[in-house]
Amino acid sequence: MPRPSGRRVAVLLGAAALTALSAACGAKPDAPAAGATGAAGATADAKTAASATAFGGMKNLVAAAEKEGELNVIALPPDWANYGEIIKAFEAKYKIKVKSENPDASSADEIAAVKSRKGQDRAPDVLDLGIAFARSGAAEGLFAPYKVEAWDKIPAGQKDADGRWYNDYGGYVSIGCDAERITVCPQTFADLLKPEYKGKVALNGNPTKSGSAFGGVYAAALANKGSFADIQPGIDFFGKLKKSGNFIPVESTPATVEKGETPISIDWDYLNAGYADQFKGKGVDWKVAVPTDGVYAQFYSQAINKEAPHPAAARLWMEFLYSTEGQNLWLKGYARPVLLPAMTTAGTADQGSVAKLPKVEGTPNFPASAELDKAKATLAEKWDKALS
Repeated sequence: MPRPSGRRVAVLLGAAALTALSAACGAKPDAPAAGATGAAGATADAKTAASATAFGGMKNLVAAAEKEGELNVIALPPDWANYGEIIKAFEAKYKIKVKSENPDASSADEIAAVKSRKGQDRAPDVLDLGIAFARSGAAEGLFAPYKVEAWDKIPAGQKDADGRWYNDYGGYVSIGCDAERITVCPQTFADLLKPEYKGKVALNGNPTKSGSAFGGVYAAALANKGSFADIQPGIDFFGKLKKSGNFIPVESTPATVEKGETPISIDWDYLNAGYADQFKGKGVDWKVAVPTDGVYAQFYSQAINKEAPHPAAARLWMEFLYSTEGQNLWLKGYARPVLLPAMTTAGTADQGSVAKLPKVEGTPNFPASAELDKAKATLAEKWDKALS
């Protein structure tokens, strides 16, 4: 699964806080963009189509996408938020082959791929990004505006007004712990400083590149008198954790968890919850706790590459992800989909999956765009020095 040095930056929803939260190298050049006959008989330019209506409806969009026959994705580990099943379901439903590259890439890697592969048929069609990268990518003009059919159900605070990106799924920063190797599992950030955890605490990546690690530092800041406007206490906390010998510079992944190399991992709750299922019966008793002293939640975002080599397939992928089927598949992977409040009201959310979500106390608050930008800049400047 990992999304090691990758997982990105954003904002989210909790079980009891759903409503509150939601309110808130050379390759050959790509072929010409696929077209589709619209309702009025005109040909829709898939690269500029801003909705399924531009194709004359979903039936024509499906036809255009299946004519392209492929979809390029990047940075989607199969056991990250149930992406493996999501990809298989999309391929089974449509005559489209999903070509998944570099599943362990970061959001920064995704943006780099969009830029470096412009005009190539191996460029990524769609992106799953931390919100800070989604916003910066949109500001650079890298994404195509597109509004899915479920657009109106996505809360205003969870999408770009022009449809260049919108939030998809998220989770809470949590502490995963192997109870087979750790006598008493930590429940808070303060606990992580205890001497019995020497050489045992890890992050899922580097916070200057990885959204999950970024979230871990932000949560630590909140747990140490910091704020969304001041992530420095979180950086200081990890500096202290490193000097104590507790924090190890090993990127936690399913492999390091199974081998016992990272018996305590700060990561999203949906990933840690997935570990509990994945390693049951394999000598790993993985427990998950959302630290009460640093409650931080975050969404990831979807975007379409403005120069996508398979523009119709890219748009169909988005429609699938924001359909009830797609949203429930994320939910099955312990991730909280952005449409969960609307699906709960409509009675279409999988209640069995909802019941399995890690429990969270309190309602999270979320950083503003300027605060995220400031935190990102502060990390880039001070993280390495703090851990040296």
